[in-house]
Amino acid sequence: MRGLRAETKIAPPASDSKRRDIIFQNILLIGCGKMGGALLEYWKRGDESFTIVDPFLESAPEGVSLVKDKDALGEKRFDVIIVAIKPQMIDDILPDYAPVLSDNGYVVSMAAGASVARISKAIGDAPVIRIMPNLPAFVGKATNGLVAGPGVTDDQRKHAHAMMERTGTVVEVDDEDQLDRVTAVAGSGPGYVFELARAYVAAAEGIGFSHEQARALVLGTLEGTIAMAIDQDGQTLEDLRNSVTSKGGTTAAGLDALNGDGAVSRKFEETLEAAYKRAVELR
Repeated sequence: MRGLRAETKIAPPASDSKRRDIIFQNILLIGCGKMGGALLEYWKRGDESFTIVDPFLESAPEGVSLVKDKDALGEKRFDVIIVAIKPQMIDDILPDYAPVLSDNGYVVSMAAGASVARISKAIGDAPVIRIMPNLPAFVGKATNGLVAGPGVTDDQRKHAHAMMERTGTVVEVDDEDQLDRVTAVAGSGPGYVFELARAYVAAAEGIGFSHEQARALVLGTLEGTIAMAIDQDGQTLEDLRNSVTSKGGTTAAGLDALNGDGAVSRKFEETLEAAYKRAVELR
């Protein structure tokens, strides 16, 4: 799809990395729910200092400061503000934080459906980068979408990209419509995979395996197959599929039953279209 670009993980020269870390040293996280907390566990492995403001959080991860409200921040200013609150709270909460963003600072928003323009307006016309992480962030294997809004500098974009790389893979896109498409594919994607795995396990139970056996067989097969596809990225998925499919064999028979009429391909097309349409409606 045009507009998507996955960037190779090439570490910047040490001097360049150090310079950006100095520029963007103090980071404020507004809100820290389950996803924010999962990302923070990997973000804090960098050199930045993190502060959370959250009235409901009882404790912060080791090395992270926690305050209950904005007033507790005093005169401190931040190089990056990360918005991790519900979209419906943005217009009421963010304006109060505009004064605490440093002059060369920027905002990262993970508020689903809240546009760059809305976030920027709410926090004093600051430059905004939107991110779309997904559930595997909890194990450091997120697939993150990222889009930079107007006025974002190259240093700001690179810093946000580097932070998100600590949590997994980063795919930068050119506009917010593409980020909605990332939401349909990757943001919602773990749900599709869990459902496929559930149906696969149920089918394995149906031919005589216990639930524990079926789960081990299915999840082990999925894990190993995905690892192989990643390891052998020079081959197409079709090539890999064909490498295990002998003419007239068991795999060929199974594949014909699975998608011989193209039903699975069409169902995935419908799935992504439905999720993308909903993401657009939530803008």
